[in-house]
Amino acid sequence: MSDTTVRLICDLCGRAAAPLNWRCPACGGALHLEGLPAFDPAAIRQHEWSLWRYAGMLPAVRRFSLGEGMTPLVPANVNGVPFLAKLEYLLPTGSYKDRGVAVMLNYLLGLGVTAVVEDSSGNAGASVAAYAGGIGMTVRIFVPATAAERKKAQIACYGAELVEVPGPRAAVTAACEAAAQQATYASHAWHPCFIAGEMTVAWELWEQMGGRTPDAVVCPVGQGGLLLGLVEGFRALLTAGVIAHLPRFFAVQSAACDPVVRAWEAGADTPAPVESGDTIADGIKIAHPVRGQAILAALRGSGGVALRVDDSAIHAARQALAAHGLFVEPTSAVPVAALPAVQAHLGPAAEIVVPLTGSGLKASWAQAKGDDR
Repeated sequence: MSDTTVRLICDLCGRAAAPLNWRCPACGGALHLEGLPAFDPAAIRQHEWSLWRYAGMLPAVRRFSLGEGMTPLVPANVNGVPFLAKLEYLLPTGSYKDRGVAVMLNYLLGLGVTAVVEDSSGNAGASVAAYAGGIGMTVRIFVPATAAERKKAQIACYGAELVEVPGPRAAVTAACEAAAQQATYASHAWHPCFIAGEMTVAWELWEQMGGRTPDAVVCPVGQGGLLLGLVEGFRALLTAGVIAHLPRFFAVQSAACDPVVRAWEAGADTPAPVESGDTIADGIKIAHPVRGQAILAALRGSGGVALRVDDSAIHAARQALAAHGLFVEPTSAVPVAALPAVQAHLGPAAEIVVPLTGSGLKASWAQAKGDDR
């Protein structure tokens, strides 16, 4: 078996990039994959209980795995709004990032990469640290000095070099990009193989729902990798003729850092950078998402909406989820906090899916209330 032959193509100028480029060397634009195999139900490995059951549709060969994928889909009801919760926080490192990271690092390993760097508020860093360590890569993770202590401890436990950077989130990215001059930038924000890994969430949902499409999928959005992966995954199903329509996609952000929502409300094509305030939803505190234009286009193309919620609503949603046995970190409660607004757009009979993205073990309950910020 060999790796899928794919090309990296710039979203902005359409030029091809080299296999190890993390953004377009000509114009700095984000890259997408060209040449992925079409989705084929007959190619699903029925006896494989991980995302690698879809290996025939992915851009990398499995060389290392922690069993990522095939998370439960369970019915839930918060504040009178029923929905299906996709328990992505049960993945190996406790967050949805494992899907994208597994595919991305297997792709890089196939290219002979031995050292990587990544910048993260915590979850992506933990995932890259775990997978890179398992593969045998040297890894440095750049995090905000104010990142959750539990996430920093998790990164360090995997044996990664943890680099704490003071100042705003942009300073963390700048420090990591400088380090990427000597190592490969395994960026969950920039690398298109990360999005390819997140496509598998859509394919699992299609299988778990008996070949049906939900009316809507509601995601927390920072860099938007999960939402874009879901969009691309459902588009692949639509192209294959196994579904008749896309779900509507809803992007939810914290009111303290809401560049996508502001652009949506202004009718803009691309989000402008915003000045971030403090929020318990630290996982989506991204002032300028690198794929902001693609996020907005995906929302408009599906008939979706961008919404904002404040910290009090996020904390209340986290409490409500915990009362139903679903223990998540604050960022994961963001889309649940928006469910009444989503239902107002769709009507009470709509079937809604919410990926719950990060484990509650990654954040203290005091942090969720803002007590230690």
